[in-house]
Amino acid sequence: MNTINNLLERIEQAKDLDFGDIFNKSIELFKKVWLQGLLMLLLTIAFMIPFYIIMYLPLIAMGILDPETLQQGGQPNMAIFIPFYLFMIVFSFFAVVITFGLKSAFYRICKLKDLNESGADDYFYFFKKPHLRKTIKLAAMTFGISLVATLLCVLPIIYVMVPIALINVIYAFNPDMSPSDIVKVGFKLGNKKWLITFGLIFVAGLLAQLVGIIMCFIGVFVTAAFAYLPVYFIYKEVVGFGEQTAIDQIGNTEE
Repeated sequence: MNTINNLLERIEQAKDLDFGDIFNKSIELFKKVWLQGLLMLLLTIAFMIPFYIIMYLPLIAMGILDPETLQQGGQPNMAIFIPFYLFMIVFSFFAVVITFGLKSAFYRICKLKDLNESGADDYFYFFKKPHLRKTIKLAAMTFGISLVATLLCVLPIIYVMVPIALINVIYAFNPDMSPSDIVKVGFKLGNKKWLITFGLIFVAGLLAQLVGIIMCFIGVFVTAAFAYLPVYFIYKEVVGFGEQTAIDQIGNTEE
C-alpha cells in the first residue's frame, strides 16, 4: 500500500478526538518548544526586513525628495504605485514560502521534543536541496488556494485555513509525497476533522494573543507558536508516526 492510500485510510478510520486532551498536550509541548517557536518567528521576521526596506524605501525617498511625484493634479499618481503593487505580490509569495518552510521545520522539531528523540533543531531543513523545489511548489499551491478563497469573500477563506494549516504538518512528516498528494491529504483530513481543528486553532491563537498582551505585548513573540501546536497533535492522533510517515524518509517522487 503506498503512502497516500495509507494516510487516507487512517484518516477515514480516525477515532473521535478530544478537544481538552489535545489542548492540554499542546500546553505541555509548548513548555518544551517555546524557545524554538520564538526563534522560528524571529527568523521569519529577519527574512522579511530586507524586502520591506526594498519595497518602501523608494516611495519614502520620492516623498521626501520630491513630494509632487506622488501626486498628479492634486490626486495620487497611481502610475508611481504600479511597481509597488507588483512587488507586493512577489513579496507576499516570498513570505508564504519562508513561513511555510520554517513552520514545517518547526513541526519536525516538535516531534523531536515531544518524543524525546535525538536530533538537531534544523530550521532550514525544508530549504535544502532535496526539498526546496517541493517547498516552493506547496507554498505556491497554498498561496493560490488562499488567493482564490479570498476573492470568493469571507466564508471560503475560513474553510480553507484548516486544510492549509494541516498541509504544513503533513509535509513536515511526509516530505517524500508529491505536492498534489500532500494537498489532497490535507483537504481530506481537514474535511474529516474541520470543526475540532478550527476550534483548537481559534482558541489557541486567541489565548496566545491574550497571554502575549499581558506580557507587555512583546510577549506575543514568545506565545505565538502555541497556536501551531494543536495541528501537530491532530496529525499525531489521526495519522501517527508509523514507518510510512517517518520524517527522515526521503522519497524520489519529486515533481
